Parts: sequence; C-alpha cells; structure tokens
Amino acid sequence: MKKPDLATGALALMLCTMAGGAFAHNPVCQCEEDGDEIICTGGFSDGSGAPGVTIDVIDYEENVLLPGKLSDDSTLRFKRPDGEFYVLFDAGPGHVVEIDHTDISVQ
Repeated sequence: MKKPDLATGALALMLCTMAGGAFAHNPVCQCEEDGDEIICTGGFSDGSGAPGVTIDVIDYEENVLLPGKLSDDSTLRFKRPDGEFYVLFDAGPGHVVEIDHTDISVQ
C-alpha cells in the first residue's frame, strides 16, 4: 500500500483551510413594528454587527423613501411609511437582504 506523500497532505490541508471561508458569514436583518415606528437590526450570521451598513426603505416604484445607515448598535428606527415598501439591507455584493412590509411583525 502506498503511503500519502507530503504534497498530498499539503493539498488536503489547503483545501480544508479554504473551505472555511465559504462559511464565513451571511447577512442577517430583522425588522419589527413598535407602535408607529419600525426597528430594523442588521448583522451577520457569525454574530457580528453591521454598524454603518446601508439600509434603505424603498417603495414599490423603486423610490428611496428613507436612505439610511445602521447606527453603532446596528439598528435603524424609522416611522412606518404609508403604502407598500420594503427594507433593503445592503452590505455589498452577495450580502443583501430584502424585507417586505408584509413580513414586518409587531414586537
């Protein structure tokens, strides 16, 4: 039986190390209704927050009703707009979450 050589072992180790990056983090955003306001909290699946990340409130005609950024505690609080809208959490390519107004529950 042939024993694995050093190159095979190094390749296996490299592949295992690279695979960890694929599970780094996914964007997470949740919005809840609190009276006549909505509170959205954003972050990543690894538990890290997302202060400064863009989070916009957009109507169905693609008009930005409220351009915003998450605060230092990774939240954004705003008055609930009239009509249909969605919240767009945008932390960059591949890190986008949309929350429709119908999916926002009472706190």
